[in-house]
Amino acid sequence: MLSGSSDSRIEHFVTLFDNNFLPMGLCLHASLMKHGQPFHLWIVCMDDLVEQNLWHLALPCVSLIPLSEVEDARLLAVKPSRSRGEYCWTLTPFTPQFVFGCELGVERVTYLDADLLFFDKPNQLLDEFTASSKHVLITDHAYDPRYERSGRARRGGKFCVQFMTFRRTVEAARVMHWWQDRCLEWCYARAEDGKFGDQKYLDVWPELFADEVHILLQKHKTLAPWNIKYMHDLYKGQLTPVFYHYQTLKIEGIDSLCLYSGYNIGNTADLIYQTYVQYLRDAIRRLNEMDISVPYIPRKKDFISKCIALKRRYVDGEQIIPLRS
Repeated sequence: MLSGSSDSRIEHFVTLFDNNFLPMGLCLHASLMKHGQPFHLWIVCMDDLVEQNLWHLALPCVSLIPLSEVEDARLLAVKPSRSRGEYCWTLTPFTPQFVFGCELGVERVTYLDADLLFFDKPNQLLDEFTASSKHVLITDHAYDPRYERSGRARRGGKFCVQFMTFRRTVEAARVMHWWQDRCLEWCYARAEDGKFGDQKYLDVWPELFADEVHILLQKHKTLAPWNIKYMHDLYKGQLTPVFYHYQTLKIEGIDSLCLYSGYNIGNTADLIYQTYVQYLRDAIRRLNEMDISVPYIPRKKDFISKCIALKRRYVDGEQIIPLRS
C-alpha cells in the first residue's frame, strides 16, 4: 500500500472500483490533477486486476488500498450474499474509515463515485461544508421535476451517494457507523421496505442526525443526467458545475460508448459529454501505451449492433457515439 500525506493543506478523497471502471477512474484522477490540487486520492481496489494495473500506471497523488487489507469478519460474512455491485455499495460507508486508519493526520475524507469528473475546484463545495461547522456533508439528487415522481427517483431516494465528506470527529463517526451497520444488515439492488442499496438510508439523516449532517446548498454545482436539462434551462445555460456525475455511461465496445440512458437530455450537455469523451480517449491511449487491456461492458448483441449503427442519434433517451477519434 502506498502512503498518503498528512499535510493539512491536502484534500483527501477516496473512491472504489474494479477493473471494469479503470478508464473512468483514470478520468476522475485526471480531472482532480487539473482542478483539485493539492489533493490525495485513495483507491480501494475491488479486484486484483485493477490493483495490478494501477500499480503499473503509478498515478501521482494516489494511494492504493487492497481489498484484502480492509475486509474484516463482518464484511466477509455478508460478501457471499452480495453481487459485485452490491458489495461495492456495502463497502462504501467504510471507505472514509479505511483512510482514517491508514493516515492518522487526515482530518477529513470525501468519498467520490468513480464516474465523476471535475470541471472546477471541489473546494467550492468543501468551503460551504466548513462554514456549516457540521461533521458530514451530503448532496441532494436535485431531480428535474419531470423525474421526481419516477420509479427511479423514488427508489434512489432524495440524496445521492456521489460526493460525501466525513470529518475525523466523534459526531461524524456516529453517522458513519450507523450507516455501516445498516449496510451490513441489508444492501441489495432492489427496492424493499423503504430501502435501496446503500443510498436510501440517507433519507432519514436530516432528521436523525440534524446536528451532524449538512446538505449542500449549491445544487447547481453538482450535475448529473437526472438534472442537467432542468438546471440548464433554469440558469439559461450559464452553468459551471464543480462536477458532473456520468451515471449509466459505459464503454460497450471498441467503437461504442453509451453516454447515458434513461433520461432525455437533448443537446443541453453536449460540451459536458464532449469533455468526458476527450478525457476517456486520453485514458484509453495511456492504457494502450502500457499494454493494459481496455475493459468493455457489452450489451445484448442485437442492441449493440443497433446502437453502433445509429452512432450519434438519440434512441429512447440514450446517446451512443463511436469511441475512436
